[in-house]
Amino acid sequence: MDEWEEQETATSGTCALTSDTSTGGTQGDFWNSDHGEFQGGRGGRGRGRGGFKNSFFSDGDGQNNTAERSSFSRRGGRANEEDGDNKNVSRGRRGGSYSQGGEQGGRGGFGGGYRGKDEEVFAQGHGDTPAENADASDRPRVTYVPPPPSEDEESIFSHYESGVNFDKYDEILVDVSGTNPPPAIMTFDEAALCESLKRNVSKSGYVKPTPVQKHGIPIISAGRDLMACAQTGSGKTAAFLLPILQQLMADGAAASCFSEMQEPDAIIVAPTRELINQIYLEARKFAYGTCVRPVVVYGGVSTGHQIRDLSRGCNVLCGTPGRLLDMIGRGKVGLTKVRYLVLDEADRMLDMGFEPDMRRLVASPGMPSKENRQTLMFSATFPEDIQRLAADFLKTDYLFLAVGIVGGACSDVEQTFVQVTKFAKRDQLIDLLKSTGSERTMVFVETKRQADFIATILCQEKFPTTSIHGDREQWQREQALGDFRSGKCSVLVATSVGARGLDIPDVQFVVNFDLPNNIDEYVHRIGRTGRCGNTGRAVSFYDPGADSELARSLVTILSKAQQEVPSWLEESAFSGHSPSGFNPPRKHFASTDLRKGPQGGFFQDGSVTSQLAAQTAADDEEWE
Repeated sequence: MDEWEEQETATSGTCALTSDTSTGGTQGDFWNSDHGEFQGGRGGRGRGRGGFKNSFFSDGDGQNNTAERSSFSRRGGRANEEDGDNKNVSRGRRGGSYSQGGEQGGRGGFGGGYRGKDEEVFAQGHGDTPAENADASDRPRVTYVPPPPSEDEESIFSHYESGVNFDKYDEILVDVSGTNPPPAIMTFDEAALCESLKRNVSKSGYVKPTPVQKHGIPIISAGRDLMACAQTGSGKTAAFLLPILQQLMADGAAASCFSEMQEPDAIIVAPTRELINQIYLEARKFAYGTCVRPVVVYGGVSTGHQIRDLSRGCNVLCGTPGRLLDMIGRGKVGLTKVRYLVLDEADRMLDMGFEPDMRRLVASPGMPSKENRQTLMFSATFPEDIQRLAADFLKTDYLFLAVGIVGGACSDVEQTFVQVTKFAKRDQLIDLLKSTGSERTMVFVETKRQADFIATILCQEKFPTTSIHGDREQWQREQALGDFRSGKCSVLVATSVGARGLDIPDVQFVVNFDLPNNIDEYVHRIGRTGRCGNTGRAVSFYDPGADSELARSLVTILSKAQQEVPSWLEESAFSGHSPSGFNPPRKHFASTDLRKGPQGGFFQDGSVTSQLAAQTAADDEEWE
């Protein structure tokens, strides 16, 4: 029996909080596959003890060891919750009238601090992120197999309409820096797409390219490396998928079916499971009816299931870092044919949490050097320290594309700040949701425990609510997003795992119950609304005792967006309590090319290396 063969356990979930119901486990069945016999076993069982059942409580083991610890390290120091892990959460009752336990599954700690019964044991060194490897042997196997995506053409090409401000994209200034950039395209016809791809673009509702697509598509088609900084909801995914798929189709790429090792032409990496699955579905949509086959791999799902899917052929491999490295380590993915390496949300992919994984990936046996592959990086934010790191992965003549902010921190998102103390936030949130009615709302909090607690409170107040965070099992996360997308739950409480890349139609309202501790995260959070030319609203609770360090950056963001800055926020920003230096708002762009000198010109060789050489001695000392 192969090492990756696993037993199958049926799992079922529930959505939102409902009363007087209970959860139950199932008994696994014996089943077979082409690779051998899979032995079934008894799954965990649990009986509800009254009170509430919900989609974010599980009757799993009380230890907190989640299947995918993305451990995004936040610049600024506060413990990260994006897909992270709190290793030392002790066992305990959930407490209150909604406590719940399992007879055989163990009691889960309140607030999601538990290990689910379906979490997988990875071989040492093959966890989803580096933080997993220390205690990987303690976890049981993941046996969850997600439902297959719909094969119905109408479902594959479903999309939501662009908003009233979509035409404003044409007015946005674009800056392309670097040597000899190719000219932009004005229409998709100028992209010289093959008929199949052109037909799929049309079915997807694309009428004209957005600025990042107008410039990104010809840059990628010309074979240039690219670092692209464009606002949230502006079509970055299509900007890199379309030219990659076009080139693969033009070259007659065909997936190698039923091969033990698959050698994809393109690898796309993203920091969260939900985002990488979204990218996969977009690739599947654009490749519909062609010979190109995309595949997705991510944590929290049966490895055996994903290996079987891989063995059916793979041209474009989408994955989260840990599971991707796991597949490479198992010999299921070869890298010798990789032509494209794409990092989506690249600033997070190169932040401290994932940088070692990215270096492991590009140093893996068979991976072409950066001179022999095309590397593409996309995000809504590219801080200068991340640009320095990115230089290690890109050719020296890479192009930098900066698109002025629309849909993120701009007038399309009406930003409001409410000054409120920590213990008054809950009542403020309830009053706010009562005033918004049934509008689809995302509520962002800083911790996983807080996410479950706030979701429980809102359900008790009769708001249909679910939650998503890094401690939830994968089937729970998928069900929570499904309930939110379908409208079954009008409120989704999320940690930063839901802040990046997720494209959920008709999110009218974003609430920052807890402000993040860095401004980039704020931009990504409010970018869940006001997408594709639609308008949205964002309300943030500002606690003077906890958020003063962010005040000056918030003033900058509001000034960029030409929105009103509350007088009390200005006073907080410049009262001397905020230690961070105030940078005057850039006129148009969220990020600028680090290679540019103080007067906007390039350093002698246009490289980050020469930029670093020009840093002051104090700055050099900081980076040693």
